Amino acid sequence: MRLREIAELLANTSDPSFAVDGSACIAAWNSAAEAMFALSARDAIGRRCNEVVQGTDECGPVCSADCIIHQAVGKHHPGGSFDLQVQAANGIQWCNVTVLIADGENSTTRYAIHVVRPIDFRKRLDLLVRDLLVREFVVAGTGLPGEPATTPIVLKPPPTRENILSPRECDVLKLLAKGATTTAVAEQFRISRTTVNNHVRHILRKLNSHTRLEAIRRAEHDGLI
Repeated sequence: MRLREIAELLANTSDPSFAVDGSACIAAWNSAAEAMFALSARDAIGRRCNEVVQGTDECGPVCSADCIIHQAVGKHHPGGSFDLQVQAANGIQWCNVTVLIADGENSTTRYAIHVVRPIDFRKRLDLLVRDLLVREFVVAGTGLPGEPATTPIVLKPPPTRENILSPRECDVLKLLAKGATTTAVAEQFRISRTTVNNHVRHILRKLNSHTRLEAIRRAEHDGLI
């Protein structure tokens, strides 16, 4: 697709949306994104995506000059969908971000199209319910008196250490973090794609993650990769 066509597509999208090029710079920015971030297309286009979005998740900062999505663009690997806190015009808020990879005018040009859907109330409610469930579990399991409902519980992600993953699982995870596809991992270790998918399934379970991206983020946060 030509960049002009991508910009026109985003212009007809009601959700805040923008496209990022292979240099991790914003190449297209629709009017809904202008309203959400209080930043005009003229001021956004050309800036690095991480400087504008300033995204974080439950584990900490996500957006960086060399984020996982930027790596995925180079490998033509799907970005998927994930929850992210962004620096919006009215403050930090939770959003669900879906990333699509689109080929540009030639085989070496690709764009990561980000579609942002605000979910702040739903996400905060989900975290609150989870906090209450954890509190009830602790009280029921230990017999200790419950804390006042207003006392916050700080949830930390489960520890990620190499001793909970096999050596091969660690190697697979490191390749995935570099943007490798299932086929590339299989070729690297001379194993079948089915075996790679089995390793990935075990990694997701052990790291309490739903997607490869989430598993990579947790591993990076805890210093595994």
